[in-house]
Amino acid sequence: MSQTQIERLLDILVQGKVEFVVIGGWAAIAHGSAYLTFDTDFCYSRSSENIRRLCGALDTLHPYLRGVEKGLPFRFDFKTVESGLNFTLVTDLGDVDLLGEVAGLGSFDRVADDSEKMELFGFQVRVLTLEALIRAKRAAGRPKDLNALPELEALLELKKRQSKI
Repeated sequence: MSQTQIERLLDILVQGKVEFVVIGGWAAIAHGSAYLTFDTDFCYSRSSENIRRLCGALDTLHPYLRGVEKGLPFRFDFKTVESGLNFTLVTDLGDVDLLGEVAGLGSFDRVADDSEKMELFGFQVRVLTLEALIRAKRAAGRPKDLNALPELEALLELKKRQSKI
């Protein structure tokens, strides 16, 4: 498994005017985590126009369902995304998880409310706040998410202390 080329992926999404929030491992890294991630997780707006932009932006990356036998029929298009919600994909730039809802947070609008603008690889993008990331990881309850909590909670405590100075 190779690390997703997030810089190129962000460029494609920003140029495609896709509404998204960076969540998961890259959000943790943006907040100072030493976490190592091999995929890129986004929460995306489920508006019809945004789904069209998302599908158009990712089309050249040949998205295919991750963990599914090659050759099975799958089209990452408007109808598929509108009918689905969360997608774990393999693309030409690595593994990408697209979530219409995030555990512990909800739909895109709620996730966007719990995000902040940050610069990642030269792009101004929405990134899940540290507090919301902790809630999401706790709600997901997977071992890898629970294992990340002590570091994220320590980063939050440090952030709170620094804001008092």
